[in-house]
This record gives sequence, structure tokens and C-alpha cells, in this order.
Amino acid sequence: MATMSPLSRARTTAEPAVVPEESTGQLLSQITSDLQVLFRQELELAKAELKEEGTKAGKAAGMFGGAGFAGCMVLLFLSLAAVFGLAQVMDEGWAALIVAALWAIAGAVLYQKGRAGMRTVSPKPEYTVQTLKEDAEWARHPTK
Repeated sequence: MATMSPLSRARTTAEPAVVPEESTGQLLSQITSDLQVLFRQELELAKAELKEEGTKAGKAAGMFGGAGFAGCMVLLFLSLAAVFGLAQVMDEGWAALIVAALWAIAGAVLYQKGRAGMRTVSPKPEYTVQTLKEDAEWARHPTK
């Protein structure tokens, strides 16, 4: 893997080699400018990654909300039907308890699926961290 200046991502044209006659102030100004460009690029990359992860988190949260609403509607109508059906063969209290236990199991399954979806969300901007490590390595050894 060839080590390349991270600033090459921002520059589209080749720059002339540094001329020894440039003053220290000019060199510091150029370095400052290059660092500003580099940090802006890294910030934009981090924003893009965080937006992507936020979208995934939003979708998983939507699944939680949808599961909750569907669970309430199903719980309301099917529970009533099941309680009335079981009340034909046993006491109404036991019938209601059995139906509640079944919906508790269904809720646990929905919770596990939502939890698994949230585990795929990474709050750390992986690509930004990697490019920052590459930038730091390049800054330590710019001639490699």
C-alpha cells in the first residue's frame, strides 16, 4: 500500500515543488492552509458517516414503533376474541390470564428483533477514524 499525502484528495492539479527561497512565514501559511483543508475534509466525512448511521437507527426505531402499534391493535381485538372464546370452556379470569401470557411472549419476540436491528448501528465513524490514522502516520513520516 503506497502512502500518499492526504491533501491529494483535495487538490486536482499538481503543485510545484517547494522552492528554497520561500520564507518561513509563507511555508507556515501554506501548512496552515493545507491543515484547514484536511480538517474540513475529515469533518465532512464524519458528517456523512453519522448521517448514514442515523438513518439506520431511525429505521430501527420505526420498527419498534410499528411493532408497538401493531401489538396494541392486535392485543385489543384478538385478546377480546380469545378471552370470550376461552370463557366458553373455563372461568373468564383464567382465560384472560392465558391470553395475556401469549401476548407477553409475542412482545418479547418483537423486542428481540428490534434489539438485533439496533445492534447493527455503529455510532463511531469508522472511515473517518481510519483516514485520521492515515493522516497522522503521513504527518509523522511525510517522505515515505
